[in-house]
Amino acid sequence: MKKLVFAGSVFIMMLVLGGCIYDWVVPPEVPEIPDDVGISFVNEILPIFTTGNNCTACHRTGGQMPDLTENNAFNSINSAKYINLTQPEESLIYKNPAPNSSTHRHKVYSGQQAALILAWIKQGAKNN
Repeated sequence: MKKLVFAGSVFIMMLVLGGCIYDWVVPPEVPEIPDDVGISFVNEILPIFTTGNNCTACHRTGGQMPDLTENNAFNSINSAKYINLTQPEESLIYKNPAPNSSTHRHKVYSGQQAALILAWIKQGAKNN
């Protein structure tokens, strides 16, 4: 009887633990933005930070740095600390809240937002 209970317990544990495999989940793709597409900071990048308190809930004047409010965002991130023009993928403004990042504890970019920010940095991170 004890062997039957043990075998039954092992079988149930195998079913429970075997059900936790998620090989079918496909990670979201980050779309490529062509180099010839000009990206505007004011029209495309700034709304990522400000729309719906996406970033400005924490990154506001008097809050967590960098200040990503409408009037201060460009000046606040326009430094070697946040933008790395030689290795754009290492830019903190891109890397920390990227979709696959575990360093930013709150909101993260969508794949499209991350691609836009990376492309903008690759284009020289201009205030246009």
